[in-house]
Amino acid sequence: MQRKILMTLMAAHFAAFSAKLALAGDVTEKRDEPSIKSVADALERIERTFAEYKQTNDARIEALKAGKSTADLDAKLAKMDEVMDSLSEQKSRLEKMETKLSRPGALMAEAKQGETPEQAEYRQAWASWVRNPRDAEREQRLRAVQATMVQKARNGGSDMERRAAQVITSTGSAGGFALPEVIEQTIARLTRDITPMRQVATVRTVGSPDYKELFDINGAAFEWVGENGSRSQTNTSDLAEVAPTFGMASAKPQATEESLDDLFFDVEAWVIQSAVEAIAQGEGAAFISGDGNNKPTGMLGGPTPVTTVDASRAFGTLQYIASGQASAMPTSPDVFFDIVYALRSRYRANAAWMTNKLILSAIRKYKESTTNAYMWQPGLAAGQPSTFLGFPIYEAEDMPGVSAGTFPLAFGDFREGYLIADRVGMRMTRDEITSPGFVKFYVRKRVGGKLRNTQAIKLLKIAAA
Repeated sequence: MQRKILMTLMAAHFAAFSAKLALAGDVTEKRDEPSIKSVADALERIERTFAEYKQTNDARIEALKAGKSTADLDAKLAKMDEVMDSLSEQKSRLEKMETKLSRPGALMAEAKQGETPEQAEYRQAWASWVRNPRDAEREQRLRAVQATMVQKARNGGSDMERRAAQVITSTGSAGGFALPEVIEQTIARLTRDITPMRQVATVRTVGSPDYKELFDINGAAFEWVGENGSRSQTNTSDLAEVAPTFGMASAKPQATEESLDDLFFDVEAWVIQSAVEAIAQGEGAAFISGDGNNKPTGMLGGPTPVTTVDASRAFGTLQYIASGQASAMPTSPDVFFDIVYALRSRYRANAAWMTNKLILSAIRKYKESTTNAYMWQPGLAAGQPSTFLGFPIYEAEDMPGVSAGTFPLAFGDFREGYLIADRVGMRMTRDEITSPGFVKFYVRKRVGGKLRNTQAIKLLKIAAA
């Protein structure tokens, strides 16, 4: 009898839900299917749009030569720039989705892949504490799991040693608890996808903010000698110290108390998404122009770049090539060749360009003076970026715009040229006091950065000379 009543109630609830759904119409979100065909379609549209772009730009050039107005053509080119940017972003997104789906166990929760039993236990205890930190039993459980991890590391548990080094610095709920490792790794991976400099620079995980690297500027000296000839002592290598400056990268996402009480609210996913967006934005700006004051020293935040060549320029200072225009991009494409060949051949093998979206739209219009071919080419193969003069080009929105004295374009081997140092571990403090009814999560990690080898990167400066 009770079973019959229960089934009747369930049927009634389902009928009511169906009626509401019918009134609301189709409200499901439609997404691009992550299939090879979708990527192929994006590539085809990029190729077709760029072909039209070249025709329009050729017409603009002819109109300029004839002294005619180019306003309509400029507007059309601007719209096509937006279309190509959008298509490139779509292509990149679909490629990432396909890569994700091709991984073993892709249908399982990604953050849980590769967890050890200890890591899984810590994550579960942490998630339980986040929902209700005033519950003494939950906090006690979290502390107990931490203690087990620390003890295992002290007893020689190699796979837990790095994690315990982070956990051992925690001071409980007042000072925050360490984020579970799978959450920390997911934040790090997604931040890399968003921050261009993380994709191309050298990234190291360090245990102390006092981390330094010794860099051999000129290498050991060399000589030829005969079989019986005397050997003179070669000069000592010229070593320079690279010490990244550190700061605390932090995010403060906020949720209502009611949402945390909801069993269907995914705390882990929400913390990851909120932290990634905030931290990536701050890091991206610091890696480009940070002044080193409680933050990384950015690529453009060091000593003022000069025109002096590598052989006689001070270590730690970048070289620039002038645009030839006091407040505009170069009129001659030869300037870009000057930048490429100012870089030593050993760095050109892994070199790339870095600039912002506005400069990207400008360099699409450049053509080689001898072949009349366009110097920018879209990435028309899956997984391949767009290129300029045959070198990959990365978009970094924090690169400067065009105005007198700015450096809007960089070229070089960024892995050789820039160092990012991540202090091991991320921590989170839960605050439900400062904003009644809301809970703030203070997520933070220490990050450092500095130029590593200033011979490996060249800059374009907007200047007459």
